[in-house]
Amino acid sequence: MTSTTTPRFSVVVPMKNEADNIDLLIGEIEAACQGDDFEAIFIDDGSTDTTLARLQAAAKVKPWVRVVHHASSGGQSAAVHSGVQAARAAIICTMDGDGQNPPAEIPRLVAPLLAANAASTLGLVAGQREKRQDTWSKKIASKLANGIRQRILKDNTRDTGCGLKAFRRDAFLDLPFFNHMHRYLPALFSAYGWQVAHVDVSHRHRHAGSSNYNNLQRGLVGIHDLIGVSWLIKRRKRVRPHNIGPSA
Repeated sequence: MTSTTTPRFSVVVPMKNEADNIDLLIGEIEAACQGDDFEAIFIDDGSTDTTLARLQAAAKVKPWVRVVHHASSGGQSAAVHSGVQAARAAIICTMDGDGQNPPAEIPRLVAPLLAANAASTLGLVAGQREKRQDTWSKKIASKLANGIRQRILKDNTRDTGCGLKAFRRDAFLDLPFFNHMHRYLPALFSAYGWQVAHVDVSHRHRHAGSSNYNNLQRGLVGIHDLIGVSWLIKRRKRVRPHNIGPSA
């Protein structure tokens, strides 16, 4: 990739205080996507460690690496949104910055959207983690949250918390933005008329550092989010305009 080439897809990676995961992710993204036209956009979401400096150093030697910086932390959804806005490709693949999402899964996620016979209605390919490498408390909390969310939103997705997702850039930017929206993308894409596909993906232990969230924080915001997303879907725009040509 060069700065003047339009990539086939963009990888968007939100990061907050993940300095020790940067070298691992950059090396594995490069290996997974080698031979394709791609870019990777790393969003430093107000880190207080050396994340920004390390990302900027990597961008100087790897032309496919781009850096977006938030002066203060806006949260994962805001970071993803900023990365998608900055992306030059029509197809986006997101992944978490903690090293738990293997970059080797990227080609499998973007393939359905890049295929020559890709359905024009396919908007999102959502990864679903198999054999999660998390603590038992985190897995139980996630299972309960996913069950409640599915019952209310009926999004037919067992794992919306997986950071590995691929989607159409224009479709994503058409969605209403709100904090924590990244956890509700299957429901939102479906509600706005897009087909959602699912791919089982692998998962691994965090490479370095510690999580920026805990189970209580996720649970408290999840209650408000579910109510808000349910309301938003019910009040969504249900029609699309059809071009009928220039006026007489």
